Amino acid sequence: MRHASMVLLFLLLTSASTVSAQDAPSHTALPSIELPAELARVLRDYERAWAAGDETALAELFTEDGFVPTANGWVRGKAEIRRVYEGSSGALQLRAHAYETAGSLGYIVGAYRYADLPDGIDAGKFVLALRQDASGRWLIAADLDNSNRR
Repeated sequence: MRHASMVLLFLLLTSASTVSAQDAPSHTALPSIELPAELARVLRDYERAWAAGDETALAELFTEDGFVPTANGWVRGKAEIRRVYEGSSGALQLRAHAYETAGSLGYIVGAYRYADLPDGIDAGKFVLALRQDASGRWLIAADLDNSNRR
């Protein structure tokens, strides 16, 4: 049941953002918001692991059955996530636009950019579906991102 709730939440969030992105010919970047420390940690750990090119550390931010999209569909699980992220690195910057938590489930909606882009220019957007582990640590259950390039 928990997986069904996450999937429903994820589909609702991603379908709403897809429609608005398609309808708007141009847009102003949404403002960043401050996250609670335990959610901000997810973004900062992701940035550090990405900058270091550490696919193992990236995969450890996910649940055991976490999802990541690829050009050929989804991959699932830490071993596949590690494989997908091999060779990925750069000065990634993540910022949040919205978040919500309810019990052990949550999400962050945000944008990403790289340090070499001018301020105010986002390279893309993301939705992270989150789930707390038994210790209360937030992990990524699914990561969906999309470039802003047309």
